Amino acid sequence: MARAGLPELSAFIAIAEQQSFRAAARLLGISPSALSHSMRGLEAKLSVRLFNRTTRSVALTEAGEKLFRRVRPAVSDLEDAINEVVSTGDRPTGTIKISASAASALPLVRHVVPAFVEHYPDIHVEFVTDSRLIDIVANGFDAGIRLRDDVPRDMIAVQFQPAMTFAAIASPAYLERHGLPKEPHELADHRCICFRFGSGALLEWELIRRGRSAHVGVDGALTLDDLNLVVQAALAGIGIAWMPVNHVSEHIAAGRLVRLLAEWSPSFPGLCLYYPANRHLPTGLRLFSDAVRSWAKTGGNLNGG
Repeated sequence: MARAGLPELSAFIAIAEQQSFRAAARLLGISPSALSHSMRGLEAKLSVRLFNRTTRSVALTEAGEKLFRRVRPAVSDLEDAINEVVSTGDRPTGTIKISASAASALPLVRHVVPAFVEHYPDIHVEFVTDSRLIDIVANGFDAGIRLRDDVPRDMIAVQFQPAMTFAAIASPAYLERHGLPKEPHELADHRCICFRFGSGALLEWELIRRGRSAHVGVDGALTLDDLNLVVQAALAGIGIAWMPVNHVSEHIAAGRLVRLLAEWSPSFPGLCLYYPANRHLPTGLRLFSDAVRSWAKTGGNLNGG
């Protein structure tokens, strides 16, 4: 039976994640030629091709995809075990890789990460921003951030935001030029700023009032895939945007943006840090989740990011 060593598998995972031999080599601190030689040896041991290589790109074969899905969590567990042994002293070590949209990561980056990295300087926290809902285990992440309703049932969820209320917002300058919509259907006659998820789907504008729902088909000259850009577009007076109120609360309080149709604003269970329930919890992730819980108990993201 062919046996692959941990260094070979770690190198394989690095290439798959970086989609580049050169980038993976830099990450591992070895030469590209040595890494290429190691992968040829691994493919020979397994008698399968793991990568399709061209002069410009590297992609996993079907066999490579299967191996990556199986070994990435296993190697991650081994690395966590080693880090936990090393962390038995006074300075915990390790890396926490978190999948999140830029907007959902912002509260933790602002309010949890500064004190956390100061207290645990040898724990590296990495946020990879993506608006798609991905399988965090299959994609090699330790944790993710989602709305509570979107967290898979086999995950542990640490909710740090009591609720997320959506609302239509616009700048005073836009409203002065185009008027104030008084009913949901009037939004269809306005210039609206659309948001597109990484999956390609557009964010629906569903307004709810006393159990009554109104789906509005909006249109506009601008579609963006980052909520921070949507905020900037609204501030520039380009149109009306549909977004979480907490993300623009400071602008609303300062009068730079106006909340519209407030009685039609739906609320959803708030954001959560989540991670697998059936895997050993690495020291770094345990400490980070404790920090998130502690911050949430103080009120969390109640008044903006």
